[in-house]
Amino acid sequence: MITLFTILMFYVFGHVIWFALKASWGLLKFLLFIVFLPLILVGMVISGLVAFAIPILVIIGIFALIGCFAKN
Repeated sequence: MITLFTILMFYVFGHVIWFALKASWGLLKFLLFIVFLPLILVGMVISGLVAFAIPILVIIGIFALIGCFAKN
């Protein structure tokens, strides 16, 4: 009986942990790409690092276009 309980406990908590990781990954992607990346790029421009900010912006734009066309 205890063995069955242990197996089911690991099964249930494994699914809960998997769901938590999926949810936190989605939240982290949102925060990184929608909030922090524009702030970092604006900070780079303000501090005089335009030579680094523009290539980063171009590379991200290319990946966004490839991702947009890959979904179709």
